[in-house]
Amino acid sequence: MKKNIQDLLKERILVLDGAMGTMLQRYKFTEEDFRGERFKDWKSPVQGNNDMLSLTQPEAIAEVHRKYFAAGADIVETNTFSSTTIAMADYDMEEFVYDLNYESARIAKMVADEFTEKEPDKPRFVVGSIGPTNKTASMSPDVNDPGYRAVSFDELRIAYKQQVEALLDGGADMLMVETIFDTLNAKAALFAIEEVKEERNLEVPIMVSGTITDASGRTLSGQTAEAFLISVSHIPILSVGFNCALGADQLVPHLEVISAKTDYAVSAHPNAGLPNAFGEYDETPEQMATQIKEYLEKNLVNIVGGCCGTTPEHISAIANLVKGVKPRQI
Repeated sequence: MKKNIQDLLKERILVLDGAMGTMLQRYKFTEEDFRGERFKDWKSPVQGNNDMLSLTQPEAIAEVHRKYFAAGADIVETNTFSSTTIAMADYDMEEFVYDLNYESARIAKMVADEFTEKEPDKPRFVVGSIGPTNKTASMSPDVNDPGYRAVSFDELRIAYKQQVEALLDGGADMLMVETIFDTLNAKAALFAIEEVKEERNLEVPIMVSGTITDASGRTLSGQTAEAFLISVSHIPILSVGFNCALGADQLVPHLEVISAKTDYAVSAHPNAGLPNAFGEYDETPEQMATQIKEYLEKNLVNIVGGCCGTTPEHISAIANLVKGVKPRQI
């Protein structure tokens, strides 16, 4: 019987994977590669739509997951950060949202099962990645019309619900509402998840991960770490934490706040430092691991991994670091 994630969290710190985009850039896929056979006559350019690679380059996606599991990850994220009708509208690909999520989850689950079979005492999990979409429900994109909203709560809820159903159908073990810059968007996602759980009469562990956008220590919609925590704590979640925007050391004060104030597990998957002038991430696995050591010394986390700029080498350094370290008490 595979151990459930709640039990494992009491035993050790779990490792999440690193960046999917950073790894996919290494393949140098062309417009043609993105299109594959299925979309070869698509009406608009699609290069850069990484999520569609689950349909057109599934082997590459499976290979990235394999590399992260081999590096020591317990959990990989599905390649679905932008797989909602709202985000896919940029490519006129709304109608493929079910396929994108289903196939991404199926590929990740297939690889996870391969690894679990080889090492039954280290079960591997798939978390469905639910990104923030490219619209915000609580702020106007137009400075001259502060009351205007590009998207409504209900539109978000419907879009997220489609995504959640397909991720679960494809085999995701958990769901993660991540890179949250607008808590209202996250609430729509969480509401949709609760709806699906109720309709299907099933329990799904949920991870929630916000983004502190800059040195102000707030999310884009203006919340501090504590305010963010309070506004997502009304539903039963597995973990709460932060990812993206900042490097590992800049996240420490925010992790300290939530770690002290929540009974949930705490997760962190920071970037490999801050981007350089070219938007690239220079932090080495060793540098990143040194900073994450502080999380362990201060007993702040239960789940740790990487976001932008991180690679299997970074995840391997983190996995070695957390080996045998007592997890934060939940």
